[in-house]
Amino acid sequence: MQVEAFLESSAARLPDRVALVCEERRLTYQRLEEDSNRLAHALTRLGVARGDRVGMCLDNGTDAVITIFAVLKAGAVLAPLSPAIKPEKLAYIIRDSGLRVLVTKSAVTAALESHDSGAPELKNVVVAGPAHDAQSGRYPVIPLDGLLNEFDGHVTPPAKRSIDMDLAALLYTSGTTGRPKGVMLSHFNMVAAATSVIEYLRNDSRDVILNVLPLSFSYGLYQALTAVRVGATFVLERSFAYPHTVIERLVAENVTGFAIVPTIASMLLQLDLTAYSFPALRYLTNAGAGLPMSQVQRLRTLFPGVDLFLMYGLTECKRVSYLPPDEVTSRPGSVGKPMPNVEAYVVDEHGYTLPANEVGELVVRGSNVMRGYWNLPDETARTLREGPLPGERVLHTGDLFRIDEEGYLYFVGRRDDMIKSRGEKVSPSEVENVLYQLEGVSMAAVVGVPDYDRGMAVKAFIVPAEGVNLNEKDVLRHCAARLEAFMIPKEVEFRQSLPRNASGKIDKRELISAQP
Repeated sequence: MQVEAFLESSAARLPDRVALVCEERRLTYQRLEEDSNRLAHALTRLGVARGDRVGMCLDNGTDAVITIFAVLKAGAVLAPLSPAIKPEKLAYIIRDSGLRVLVTKSAVTAALESHDSGAPELKNVVVAGPAHDAQSGRYPVIPLDGLLNEFDGHVTPPAKRSIDMDLAALLYTSGTTGRPKGVMLSHFNMVAAATSVIEYLRNDSRDVILNVLPLSFSYGLYQALTAVRVGATFVLERSFAYPHTVIERLVAENVTGFAIVPTIASMLLQLDLTAYSFPALRYLTNAGAGLPMSQVQRLRTLFPGVDLFLMYGLTECKRVSYLPPDEVTSRPGSVGKPMPNVEAYVVDEHGYTLPANEVGELVVRGSNVMRGYWNLPDETARTLREGPLPGERVLHTGDLFRIDEEGYLYFVGRRDDMIKSRGEKVSPSEVENVLYQLEGVSMAAVVGVPDYDRGMAVKAFIVPAEGVNLNEKDVLRHCAARLEAFMIPKEVEFRQSLPRNASGKIDKRELISAQP
């Protein structure tokens, strides 16, 4: 099965069902299918062949969803990119991936034209929205609306070009060298991941799924894919920049499922939601980073009767585990057991499986595990290694975990995020969880900074809740009562906000780079 079959199947079963809601637009499954087919034919006319990479650098909107399925229908490989991407990074990805076509907006096109990308394989730039200010120098610029109108009669899909072992997506993620690396996912990988997520969330065509996460981010992309797979209604918001507008949409559309990340959880918990009720809301999901128990408890109070799924995953395999909602209180700090059709275990530095409660690197087996990193054979070999069964490769995540006697997973920290202070290893997430227990802490981040005496020192960044006055003594006293001495922050910095990356996570790299 190929990923584009999600749409084709739902359009055949539920042609008049509302597939997509975005601002004032409402597309049925039949309309979404037809528009995606038109663009797929247009891409083929532009010379896109099976296996070619097509970039999508668009804000959340109907054009982005249409483009996702059109690229796959054309037999190409989707490369979703943040519309906030810097020109230098975009130029690097264009060169590295060998993009054939880029579907974007005029502002990105103008930035690209002003930067010497040196990308001979990029043949066309398709611009969504107003294209009158798009430059047309180095690359031919084609308005998206014009392409759709040109292929107005092409409402059936192009002939199938792909099989399930072919690449479906190239998702660029941060690399240890500072250069982004492309995660190669086949149709088989993505169908397997979506199928497992749908199973444990119990999604079906009655669901209405709200998404505020960027479609360029794996978590956001799969909100669209799983909704379309089951024939649900996908409610797409540009972002969570205007929380009350999103909440009003959630109520008006009778949303049943809503995906969040910790920064969104923090914003939700600062809102006065007493004027709203959420009778249709069935579940919330959290991924991207763990939620501290203090926030978990407050979310359950804010949304009584709503299931909260705490999950762990990474781009290289989409999702690894989830904690059933009825286990959230009894297993604080856990991210659950592996999701359906996935196995996970913990190994030491020599690759030997560790017993319960020993900390080591998490290893993942499953059909959802990536094919490798694009153009990075050495990095691929370090990450995909020989597994327990002959001829297989398993994913070494680089994340430190422990597994209890019943098989529940507990995240300890990123191997490369661990802070070594005076010979002791400090997990930033453990310190952050303690900070969130302090009343008045809205957001917190912990990093290691150079220190003459300690090698690395623990530094905490805190955003106080509105109207709350905290000082460094309050924080250190709170930590001293709950943490070992070597884990207590040496320095506390208060801010009005913390930087975020394109996926909505706190950008710790920016915090570190800003240190003197």
